[in-house]
Amino acid sequence: MASSLKLLRPYLSERLYPIIIGLISLILVDILQVLVPRVIKRAVDDITTMDIGAGTLAYYALIIAAIASTMAIFRLIWRNCLLGFARRVEEGLRNRFFSHIQSLPPSFFDGTNTGDLMARGTNDINQIRMAAGMGLVAINDTVFLGLATIGFMMFINVKLTLFVLIPMPLIVLGTKFFSSKMHKLYQDVQAAFAYMTEVVRERFAGIRLIKAYNLQFFEAETFRNVSREYVRENLRLVKSTGAFFPLMLFLANLSTAVVLFLGGRQAIFQEITAGDFAAFISYLGLLTWPMMALGWSINLMQRGKASLDRIKHILDQGQKNDQPEYPEHLPQETPELLFHDVYFSYFFNSREVLRRINLKIDPGQTVGIVGPPGSGKTTLLNLIPRLYDPTQGRILLNNIDLREFAILELRSLITFVSQDPFLFAGTIRDNVEFVKSGVLEEELLEAAKKADFLETIHSMPNGLDTFIGEKGITLSGGQKQRLSLTRAFLVKSRILLLDDPVSQVDTQTAENIIGKLTELQGEQTMIIVSHRLAPLVTADMIVTLREGEIIEQGSHMDLVEQNGYYARSYRLQKIEQDLYDI
Repeated sequence: MASSLKLLRPYLSERLYPIIIGLISLILVDILQVLVPRVIKRAVDDITTMDIGAGTLAYYALIIAAIASTMAIFRLIWRNCLLGFARRVEEGLRNRFFSHIQSLPPSFFDGTNTGDLMARGTNDINQIRMAAGMGLVAINDTVFLGLATIGFMMFINVKLTLFVLIPMPLIVLGTKFFSSKMHKLYQDVQAAFAYMTEVVRERFAGIRLIKAYNLQFFEAETFRNVSREYVRENLRLVKSTGAFFPLMLFLANLSTAVVLFLGGRQAIFQEITAGDFAAFISYLGLLTWPMMALGWSINLMQRGKASLDRIKHILDQGQKNDQPEYPEHLPQETPELLFHDVYFSYFFNSREVLRRINLKIDPGQTVGIVGPPGSGKTTLLNLIPRLYDPTQGRILLNNIDLREFAILELRSLITFVSQDPFLFAGTIRDNVEFVKSGVLEEELLEAAKKADFLETIHSMPNGLDTFIGEKGITLSGGQKQRLSLTRAFLVKSRILLLDDPVSQVDTQTAENIIGKLTELQGEQTMIIVSHRLAPLVTADMIVTLREGEIIEQGSHMDLVEQNGYYARSYRLQKIEQDLYDI
């Protein structure tokens, strides 16, 4: 718990004075509360002796009204200070959590569910907010209001107070017994909620596929089972909290029974006055809340502790791709890339996706990478912007290991167009300007023209401001690919990585895009993965991968003469194209 609480230190330091003011105001409210029964005692004593008039009653009423008004002012202050602190904790942790998630390497997401991260970033942080706000208030009331109330009760009658406090050790023992058990159950509930969130997210994201295969009823049943498991975990928790809270209430009511019997006897035998008895009953009512607050605060703190542990678990995930302590400076010119005996596997002790990769790419060179599916082409591209690092070997930029550069600066050299372009639920303009803010519309349209996307934009009902839906659902696969290429042409980086850039467009569009790529040769280093070989004919060098190893390397003419994988694939695609043209 102590290590998890370190996450809250920055916010405690930031709002230390408001927290102190809030706690002082809360304590003052507690003190004022225990004064009210004293006023009631005097009023009741005066009434029982018939030594009171309307003016005196009005005087007592005004005192209580003044106390209530003052309590309202201080209550407003502590709510703003303490609950404001809780909201600041919520905001700070959520921003830190999101920023940290953004900084983690892709390998982290290979084994983490999105729904689990969503649950931690929403539900868990809300639980921490409740613990930092109302949990702190409940603990304060338990301590200060409880002690103040007991003090005034002892002032009235020590013996009666000691009888009332008999259930207190039972409360402490019950709290100790239930707290550790509830912490484990809260963690299980949060984990079940995270899994349910992931199931919902996946089903909503894949709703079109579910409808296409008429799986609505099957998926509804799947969700019912997951929801049932979540309810089951909550019911296990309810069995614990359901026993804990009634226990607190039973012990509080047991004290009331003791006061009625013993206090009533003392009032009858005039050991205490009727006013003392009425005040004692009022104090017991006040003491009921601290006793209940103890249970509620334990409940909130255990929820908050479980959630804080879950947030800390993510924040403790190392940033393997973080920059070195003293990063090298990036070269001003277009750099040389060198793969030196590179090996790579995605998981420890799993098969190697790349083996013995030795490859030199000169500045401004265009390199094509071909090979059958699963040969490691995309993985090879992923290593250049350090989405992953080699398991063995090195990748050098002007003879300096990529890991010696600040990662953000390194990626500023590179534009990466993936084979599965991701689009946000916004307009075409939003999705293009995502990579470069403040761009002129003329510059944007010029980039779209290079990607053969300009005509498509003009055909849209609102042009650049056409809403394309979640993941660009209103666009075809080829249109998504061309929008992604528009982004790449807009950035104009020194290294351009293209993963199957024309796989989803028709032949004529592919030829237009290839023409624009050919015009860029020599201006920037281009590495193009493609199953279509036409874009690679003019490349300076073509590399063929098979099962993670380089089996061919050379120009288009060199590989055709070698009559290997590339030559056979090229002839087959040429025959297909000739038949298509007929």
